[in-house]
Amino acid sequence: MTSKTSDLTPIAVNPADLAAPSGYSHGTLSGNTLYLGGQTALDADMQIVEGGIVEQFRQAFSNVLTTLRAAGGVPEDLVSITIYLTDIPDYQAHGREIGQVWRELAGPVYPAMAGIGTTGLWQTEAMVEILGVAVIPDERLVRSAT
Repeated sequence: MTSKTSDLTPIAVNPADLAAPSGYSHGTLSGNTLYLGGQTALDADMQIVEGGIVEQFRQAFSNVLTTLRAAGGVPEDLVSITIYLTDIPDYQAHGREIGQVWRELAGPVYPAMAGIGTTGLWQTEAMVEILGVAVIPDERLVRSAT
């Protein structure tokens, strides 16, 4: 009998709640590890949300969490987050608000994190892109192609 953790065959995780991907997956599950693809502030209509860095962070992180939940994960399963930013000073200026959004969506869980400045993202109006890694326990793991 093969346990879930020994099955390392990659499975795409593409929740129906997110815009259908083209040429990428929202996440890839291998064993108990979920690699969360970079998420910008795209809404279901493939439009970047308006309202500045805080609202873009909210949408991008919500997209990450939607993918995480589709594989049976919860915020506590996040082990690493990387945040790409087109304007680091703007992010820093709104740090308290962004921290409040984090706690609202994920609670007081803080995995290893990195913030990286970049000159641009795939969508020109995107200000933030978030990707991550999660390790999901067997008892909650959902291993189905979506």
